[in-house]
Amino acid sequence: MSEDANVRQAVPFFRVANMEASVRYYVDGLGFTIKTRWIDDGKLRWCWLELGSAALMLQEFRTEGYDSWKPAGKVGEGVSICFICEDALALYRAFTAKGIPASRPFVGNGMWVTSLADPDGYRLEFESLTDVAEETQLSE
Repeated sequence: MSEDANVRQAVPFFRVANMEASVRYYVDGLGFTIKTRWIDDGKLRWCWLELGSAALMLQEFRTEGYDSWKPAGKVGEGVSICFICEDALALYRAFTAKGIPASRPFVGNGMWVTSLADPDGYRLEFESLTDVAEETQLSE
C-alpha cells in the first residue's frame, strides 16, 4: 500500500484549558457533535467532534501531576484552521444569532471568509467559494 492511499484524514488536536467551556463553545455555539469521548475519573478528558464532514479533537491539559503541562501563553495563539463550507455567510449568521462573535465576512482568494476565536485562542476560519469581487465586505 502506498503512503498516499494509506492516509485518509488530518484532524486538528486542540489542547484546551477548560474542557467544559470548549465543549459548550463547539457543541452549543458552533453546532459540532461529540462522536467519541474519553471519560476518566468521571470527567470528560478528550473528545472527537464533527461538523458536517470536518472533525477536530479536544483534550484538556493537566496542570499538575503526571503528564502535566503549563503553556507559556494562550495555547491557540498563532493556530488557524480553515473549514471549507458550502455557505460561510449562512454560518456567520447562525453563529452571530447565537451571540458568538465572528468577523464580518469578506471576500479573499475567491472565498467568503468569516473568522472566530475559540476560548483558547484557536482561530477558526469558515470559507466558501464565490465569484464576488475580491475585498468585498458583507453589508447587512
